[in-house]
Amino acid sequence: QVQLVESGGGLVQAGGSLRLSCAASGLTFTRHSMGWFHQAPGKERELVAAISWSGARHLTDSVKGRFTISREDAKNIVYLQMNSLKPEDTAIYYCAATNAWSNIATNINEYNYWGQGTQVTVSS
Repeated sequence: QVQLVESGGGLVQAGGSLRLSCAASGLTFTRHSMGWFHQAPGKERELVAAISWSGARHLTDSVKGRFTISREDAKNIVYLQMNSLKPEDTAIYYCAATNAWSNIATNINEYNYWGQGTQVTVSS
């Protein structure tokens, strides 16, 4: 059974930083592309960043220059480093995984496995 467990969320002031972690189990991590999504109240879940099984990266325009996605295959963990946080970054952040050997995925429908989410709140 695939499990994705996010951690690292919390309350931070605008301009601050957080690092989210997603620990994966029940899958061969090195074969899966991973993504981070966020969902604000009343809004749709949106892609923030993605990283392929081979290390290719994608960042949505609103976070370029502020966020970084990385993966540590030896530990089955994907990270989202978030710097220069803004109040509009406030949302629940979800980790997700594609099926094995999928290329970098920017469409939510390409993701088959999801974590429970972690809350990020940025105060002004």
